[in-house]
Amino acid sequence: MSSITDRVSTRSPAPPLTSLRIRGFRSIVDLTLEPGPMMGLVGEAMAGKSNVLAAVHALLEPTAPVNEADATTFIEVPLELDATLAGRRVTLTGTGAATARTGTAPPVLLLPAAARSTTLAARPAHPSARRALALLRQALGEQLGGRRSDALPAASLVDGLERCCLAGISGLVLLVEEPELYLRPQAQRYLHRLLRTFAEAGNQVIYSTHSANLLSVGHLEELAFVTRAGAASEVFRPDPLATDDDLRALTEFDSTRSELFLAEAALLVEGATERLALPFAFAALGYDADREGVAIVECGGKGNIPLFARVCTAARVPFAVLHDRDRGDERLNALISGLAGHARAFVLRPDFEAATKTKRGGHKPARAWRRFATLERADLPAALVDAVETTVALARGARGERRRRA
Repeated sequence: MSSITDRVSTRSPAPPLTSLRIRGFRSIVDLTLEPGPMMGLVGEAMAGKSNVLAAVHALLEPTAPVNEADATTFIEVPLELDATLAGRRVTLTGTGAATARTGTAPPVLLLPAAARSTTLAARPAHPSARRALALLRQALGEQLGGRRSDALPAASLVDGLERCCLAGISGLVLLVEEPELYLRPQAQRYLHRLLRTFAEAGNQVIYSTHSANLLSVGHLEELAFVTRAGAASEVFRPDPLATDDDLRALTEFDSTRSELFLAEAALLVEGATERLALPFAFAALGYDADREGVAIVECGGKGNIPLFARVCTAARVPFAVLHDRDRGDERLNALISGLAGHARAFVLRPDFEAATKTKRGGHKPARAWRRFATLERADLPAALVDAVETTVALARGARGERRRRA
């Protein structure tokens, strides 16, 4: 039996909002975005992701209160929100009694994380948004069955979105804060497909997330990275991959590899053997890769490292590379060094087994895991030590820069 994401007809029309400007709203000084049908907001806690969602909701929902607390203190101008739709504009200026709205906004529904187990959202003005909310609340009621729970409503979001897709709801701007909350990884991936199906049916989905399962490497242009510069939020959008790389990214990236988007820094390695062994190398050098915010990314072979390097560069994730020399791979080695930078590309000579004195033969990952579990700093080859030290320095530098900017 096929899933909802297979059965629902998708029309892929233009999204309700084609451009958005947020000025003087909470932590946002001046921000212009082109959301597209799907946009995922990625960033640290308190970076300002929820403020972007709140600004869109304030602009589009006529019943949403906009008070003095929503106006930023960074600039001495009135709060200004502006969106371009097909053939028209919607604007909001000022706060409180001075709030002024122009234009006819599309229906909008905001699902805050804090309301996930209760009302889901405040009652919206537009009938289409009320219809979607009713379907979501119906699913919530069925999940809870009179019980109180923070975890059960997670499943209601999935069930409710299925109902919205089947009901043919279109033209809705759906804003979701942390949709992955309380969902197992498989459900998160299915929810991401549901959100895409809903968007392709003529809706627009903007969500914030900390889950690699909701980040699509094949659609880098859908991601918006939110950072903090002092008290002000900033957003940057990565450029899409080249056409050839785009297809490869869809096949090579899974949720584990997509963790690099959420990392302070990444260390790109060839395969599973290095990925399993490297945490022990970090430990032997006095580091914990997870504590440092380092993603050790297995690229599925040295030939894929350039693709992962381009993704890191596009997403502005600092990275280093560790790979075998492999006689005859001079051109590939030079390409990797050029993408990473000579100071961040480290070569094991002649290869991983020889450099780490790991016996050759079958079950290579298991043998490497057993050997590295007992290694000390003196047992590690210089290239591996340099790769770990450089990656930790990159992660700490990124973290330090973020703190300075905050």
